[in-house]
Amino acid sequence: MADWMTLEDVRTAFANQVDYCRANDAGLTASVVQAILDGIDGPGAFRAKLRDWPGKPMADALPLRAAGGLHALHLTGAAPSLAPLYAGEAVDAGPLVNAAIDAHDAALLPWLDGPPQTNEAARSSNYAAAMLWLAAPGLPGRFECIEIGSSAGINLMMDRYRYDLGGVGVGPDDAAMGIAPEWRGPPPPEVAVEIASLRGCDVAPIDLTDPEALLRLRAYAWPEHRVRAERLEIAAAEAARRAPDLVEADAAAFVVAALARPQATGTTRVLMHSIVWQYLGAERQAAITAAMEAAGATATPERPLAWIAVEANRQTFRHELTVRYWPGGGEPQLLAAAHPHGAWVEWMCT
Repeated sequence: MADWMTLEDVRTAFANQVDYCRANDAGLTASVVQAILDGIDGPGAFRAKLRDWPGKPMADALPLRAAGGLHALHLTGAAPSLAPLYAGEAVDAGPLVNAAIDAHDAALLPWLDGPPQTNEAARSSNYAAAMLWLAAPGLPGRFECIEIGSSAGINLMMDRYRYDLGGVGVGPDDAAMGIAPEWRGPPPPEVAVEIASLRGCDVAPIDLTDPEALLRLRAYAWPEHRVRAERLEIAAAEAARRAPDLVEADAAAFVVAALARPQATGTTRVLMHSIVWQYLGAERQAAITAAMEAAGATATPERPLAWIAVEANRQTFRHELTVRYWPGGGEPQLLAAAHPHGAWVEWMCT
């Protein structure tokens, strides 16, 4: 049995996740998380593992691990009783969810073993907007992109996507996917940009052509956000056509190695990441920051360096798009607030 404080932390994490889902137009997912919380004192190994969670339940995204398992039961047809709930019908989630947990206790347990994977193509609209902003004052508009925490490499295929950023178009006309976040505020600069290369890493890369891995990504996409599921299918098809340049590597080591490679004249080298920084730990964060600042100190106008991040502000709890670049001082510039799954961008620059 978990001690009181551990169980209270777990309950708080689930309650906070419910509030977060509701605030991000995910009422169905909120109802699933609430149902799991309401039944957390029930029988079975799955609920016991939730109650006795050894880590930090919110930082470990424990509620989303559990909710992903329930969604997977529905997606595979293993729990047909959940169909009305995931279809958005007006049903009481509590009895349906907890009956499914009772019936599929063993199948749900592995979903608690690893963090959620929420690789989302629409986040790359922030990358595209930041590239426009970087190119506007005169940095080379040709970008050599390196990404850490790339998961399945969905954003490493952004050169195959077409973006509508407040009326400013970026990307090929014959793109495999169109991404048009709700744009708030003035549009970004309208300048020509080109992606010369895209390469990324992850400590546990996901192969989009592996049906089991793809199921995991599908399960973690909030079911009420159907456009996310549609984008995932397009990305999977693109990966099958031509795989993204994705390797298994430690993020800090990957950045150091990438910065050591020769950089072409007239190309801006840019490090990118989205919703990953918090998972790296202080040691890796410090190593990456030191490597970037050291490389920035030797950057030139012909071979500049930039850093694009879409991460949570731990003080305001908002996700923000920030940019640093060298030469130019390397001071962080806040460009926008952003929806964590790319639904909207609130541009803050004129």
